[in-house]
This record gives sequence, structure tokens and C-alpha cells, in this order.
Amino acid sequence: MASVFNPSLKEMAQAAINQKLILQGVGWDFYERVLKEFTHSNALHFAYDDGFLEIEVPLFEHERPTEILRDLITTICIDKEISYINAGSTTFRQRAKSKGCEPDTAFYIQNERRIRGLKHLDLNRDPSPDLVIEVDITSPSLNKMPIYAALGVSEVWLYKGEKVIFLKLYGGVYQETANSPALPFLDSRTAQSFLEKGFTESSLEWNRAIRKWANEID
Repeated sequence: MASVFNPSLKEMAQAAINQKLILQGVGWDFYERVLKEFTHSNALHFAYDDGFLEIEVPLFEHERPTEILRDLITTICIDKEISYINAGSTTFRQRAKSKGCEPDTAFYIQNERRIRGLKHLDLNRDPSPDLVIEVDITSPSLNKMPIYAALGVSEVWLYKGEKVIFLKLYGGVYQETANSPALPFLDSRTAQSFLEKGFTESSLEWNRAIRKWANEID
């Protein structure tokens, strides 16, 4: 799809301040140009779906739940001695599918061994993340589920400001599931409880509670 506009990258950044900006009619080459321009910057996050480009400036109310859920997974994996790789907000994209996204954070757990030691990821040869966290509390917002589905991400934790929902990919479509496929002993209610506590408890108290819970389960 050819680009029907050509704003400067500075104009895009200014327009996105304190909000999400969705642009339509964006060609793949322009999307890759944007990614290259902001390779070494975390100031903006991008998502691309067949001509639609979302530009986001991460704010504290977005980053805080992301951080808590990320630390929840990390703490559980360490305590239960589960190997993992946190890929952070790596840009995952495939030109053939006209899809690309930077998850709020991404984990390799089941496929950790397959990417261990890699310095670069290429979805044309390497597996997609096993689990991504998507915090969506700002409007307007591009629906990223079709992007993750097309890229083959098997599990998404979705938080829209009210509760944590676990989604599993079945036949190209996400369906809600009670327990995490990557961490089967963890259900969404427990994740929600730890998220709420993470907002109010000290980090020491919070981590102690997670480790206590993890030691009590099989």
C-alpha cells in the first residue's frame, strides 16, 4: 500500500505528545524509515497493521502496570527456576504480512532455548515471543490482537485498566483462558491481585508475597 502522505518525523513526534496517534495510508517503506530513525530512542512506540501506523508516547500510567506485570513474571520464573528471556519492547515485524509491533514487554519461555545466545531476532527464521504484555488504557488505540495473531504470538496478557485478561491463540484467533499457557500454575485472578498490590505495596513486601505464593504451589 503506497503512502498517501509524508509528514516529517518531528511533526509525528510532536503530534503524538501525551497521546496515541493513528495514521492511515502508511506504506511499509515509510514504517521502516520511522523505525530506523528511532532505533536508539524509547521516546515513541510504533505498531503497524496493513497501512495503519500507531505512534505512542508511553506515559507513567501506562508504564507502571507494564513494569509490575513484567516483574511478576520475572520473579515467578526466578523463584520456580524457569529459564526465560525478557525481550522487552523489541520490534517484531514481517513485511510479507504487513504487520509490526513493539509489545509493552515480551518474553520467551517455552522457546527460550531456541533464541538463547542470539544477538538479533528475525521472525523469518526465529520464533515469535511466547508471551507479550499489552497495556491499553489510552484512546484511540489500534487493535493489536490481529498483529500479534499474524506474527504467531501464542499468549497475550491484556490490561485495559480494570483487570488482567489472559488470551491464548487458537486457530489464528485469541480466546480468553483462565491460566497462563506459559506459566500454567498462574491464573489471571492471581495476576490481577498481584498487580493491584504492586500499585500500593513496597517493592520488598510485594516481592516477598510473590515468592511466598510461588513456594506454596506445586
